[in-house]
Amino acid sequence: MSEMLTSRLRNKWQKNLPIEKLLPDDQPAYVASWIYVFGVLTLSALGMIIFSGIILAFEGPAWYHTSSLGTFVNSLHFWSVQLFFVFMVIHLWGKYWMAAWRGNRMATWMTGAVAFVASIATAFTGYLVQTNFDSQWISFEAKDGFNSVGVGAWFTVTNLGQMLLLHVAFLPLILGVITVVHVLMVRRRGVVPPIDAMPSNSEAHS
Repeated sequence: MSEMLTSRLRNKWQKNLPIEKLLPDDQPAYVASWIYVFGVLTLSALGMIIFSGIILAFEGPAWYHTSSLGTFVNSLHFWSVQLFFVFMVIHLWGKYWMAAWRGNRMATWMTGAVAFVASIATAFTGYLVQTNFDSQWISFEAKDGFNSVGVGAWFTVTNLGQMLLLHVAFLPLILGVITVVHVLMVRRRGVVPPIDAMPSNSEAHS
């Protein structure tokens, strides 16, 4: 009798990503370099974005525009996004110059690049749902741009409800899935060594 689906999935998971790789208790010495810090900083900023964003979504615009605590949480969300992009760009360019696609890590590199593009779309819709003069000006300027390329009929940047749904639910879900896949790939293949470093036995046979 063939194995159950859950057994096959478990065996495949244990083969490709055993617990020693998923939760390692040691790292190569070169990971102590500062360039390896920015991936974790990006994830930390993303965690703060999600935390503050959930609060803003539940409380609503009237709260974060008039309440002192709401204004603080709104500012926390905004500056977390700024730090997120700073850390992510440094991480992306750092890995580019390190040729992070070495050692069968091309898919890892590509998921990181796709996550960057998804982050831009998420941040753009975030600007559109601020419900202030800035968001109104940005949305009407963007409307002309999207209409000029023929997508304004279904991607209506002046529709607050549509942009709110994209920013709060759809795009963060896509970004979250890509981020989880990216981290799991890093765990599976390990962090990329410096170009002049000797490859480990696991990388040499990967």
